Amino acid sequence: MVLECVVNVSEGRRTDVIAALASSAGRGLLDVHSDPDHHRSVLTLVGEHAPRAVARVAIELIDVRTHLGAHPRIGAVDVVPFVPLGSATIEDAIGARDRFAAWASETLDLPCFLYGPERSLPELRRLARDNFVPDAGPAHPHPSAGAVAVGARPVLIAYNVWLTEPDLEVARQLAIELRGPAVRTLALVVGHRVQLSANLLSPLEFGPADLFDAVAARTRVAKGELVGLLPSAVLERISCRRWSMLGLDEHSTIESRMATAGLGLDDGVP
Repeated sequence: MVLECVVNVSEGRRTDVIAALASSAGRGLLDVHSDPDHHRSVLTLVGEHAPRAVARVAIELIDVRTHLGAHPRIGAVDVVPFVPLGSATIEDAIGARDRFAAWASETLDLPCFLYGPERSLPELRRLARDNFVPDAGPAHPHPSAGAVAVGARPVLIAYNVWLTEPDLEVARQLAIELRGPAVRTLALVVGHRVQLSANLLSPLEFGPADLFDAVAARTRVAKGELVGLLPSAVLERISCRRWSMLGLDEHSTIESRMATAGLGLDDGVP
């Protein structure tokens, strides 16, 4: 049984800190994606040990009181979702979620908000902002690390489409038009450019190419960008001739990175 964990931390600029976070994950690290404008890094991990190791280092090295970035956040270790792979189930992911929250609240003194079948991540963010009552841990933010959203969810794809023209109003309208049960969207100013940032919740039905084409049908697109990894079944739906423009390649799949790490989808990872 394998659980993926896609840890989002509020640091995308200091290369020494990002390297320390990645190193702490050890064999459990599959991928690191960092963005200095978002001031955020996404570490794709496997197992339950690696997320805890990354969280420890993040709490030591990241101070959200001085954090400025394009992406919204509630803490230094901002989002910790557990994702079932292979024979693992959503119940397995929920168990890992709850164990992480209990550990982080006790060991790191972090307020932990839970999401998954009970509520979505956007709902949790509103809850944390409007009524700070965590599911575990202290009833006030950690002085330097804020709080953490700990989740259990199916596989999704984080994908950005960069617009050619830096028109935020166009991006906002696109975000509204494309948002739905299978797609969550945000329009963001990133540096001097504008980006439609999306979570693709049913990527076999509506994947990166579908989002790219939907945006390109409405405005000019500069490029697409994958954040983290995607299942090989999603990549196989897309002609390899399009991979470069979409920001994809044969090494951007979960299965490819696990094979490189000597892991299988049903291996036991602590």
